[in-house]
Amino acid sequence: MAFIALGINHKTASVDVRERVAFTPEQLVDALQQLCRITPSREAAILSTCNRSELYLEQDHPSTDEVLAWLAGYHNLSLEELRACAYVHQDDAAVRHMMRVASGLDSMVLGEPQILGQMKSAYAVAREAGTVGPLLGRLFQATFSTAKTVRTDTAIGENPVSVAFAAVSLARQIFSDLHRSQALLIGAGETITLVARHLHEQGVKRIVVANRTLERASILAEEFGAHAVLLADMPQELVNSDIVISSTASQLPILGKGAVERALKQRRHKPIFMVDIAVPRDIEPEVGELDDVYLYTVDDLHEVVAENLKSRQGAAQAAEELVGAGVDDFMQRLRELAAVDVLRAYRQQAERLRDDELAKAQRMLQNGTCAEEVLAILARGLTNKLMHAPSVQLKKLSADGRFDALAVAQELFALDEGSDKRSQ
Repeated sequence: MAFIALGINHKTASVDVRERVAFTPEQLVDALQQLCRITPSREAAILSTCNRSELYLEQDHPSTDEVLAWLAGYHNLSLEELRACAYVHQDDAAVRHMMRVASGLDSMVLGEPQILGQMKSAYAVAREAGTVGPLLGRLFQATFSTAKTVRTDTAIGENPVSVAFAAVSLARQIFSDLHRSQALLIGAGETITLVARHLHEQGVKRIVVANRTLERASILAEEFGAHAVLLADMPQELVNSDIVISSTASQLPILGKGAVERALKQRRHKPIFMVDIAVPRDIEPEVGELDDVYLYTVDDLHEVVAENLKSRQGAAQAAEELVGAGVDDFMQRLRELAAVDVLRAYRQQAERLRDDELAKAQRMLQNGTCAEEVLAILARGLTNKLMHAPSVQLKKLSADGRFDALAVAQELFALDEGSDKRSQ
């Protein structure tokens, strides 16, 4: 039995290669079944994200060459190109890798939480495909449990390490209840999309997206139940906005001090929280001089992100120790499971021998043999049968010079040299 984690990620492969090795959701079930059919893998799961494609396998004996050949063939890559960026972990190293991935310790953004959900989806798809059995299933459950412990017992995922999330976190510090706040987002690019997602997750009910083109603003607004307007409509929206976050590609400021002053008067100086993520700036620096305005720039956010990343890196050591404990616990349970199988087989063998000897004793009693003689024969016969196979194997091991195995047998049968003396 061997566990294998094989794949590529953002550390080992370029975006171009990662795109070519990625699996679409529609491909996964067929790919998993093909993987188990063509390679020596008895159980399999596939994790495929923008930053990694990994195969988690259980095999009788480690056999990665056929798996690499299958992966290269499936995605029409040369085997040499795939070998150059692929990594392979086996047994406890594979277990450790899975637990580190699920805990966010192997992510591009240290401690990011999305990867655990993605791994749970990979497990669900593999179950649907029928390619997860008892061993890989136990490994996934142990991995999820360890990742949950890491999230609960360390601060690795608590502090934001993206500018978008940092902006929303600052807003949450200023407004105790974001549910009652209205947000005005200026721009419709990737950063504003992330800001909109975080605000939506925090329960902000009213979000307005202002952009140069209404079409792009409408696409983003539709995704989060927001309202789309043109940049020309900002002054009206500013009056009702508690939170303003801007990130455009404009070369000149698009929100000036005068417009904000007018909005504050209409708001009766109710505070406005503003974040200017753009470079060059979207909001005139003089806006920060106004009373009742909390203006932060991208540099302010980078300081927050850097401090939070430092905090996460400090928590990473504690997380690594929890992962190590998770690996040790799983491997110990796995070894105990192997012993259970051996014990079950040994018990079944002993019970067969017992039944044979008991049947023989019962026949002797029916034929009139003395009960005491039958009991003696039964005890002697059962002892001889139970001793036969171990005796033959121990003599063979001794003849082969396997004295280490003899020492194990001494421990296994709880024998020690003083036992005979104590019994006298």
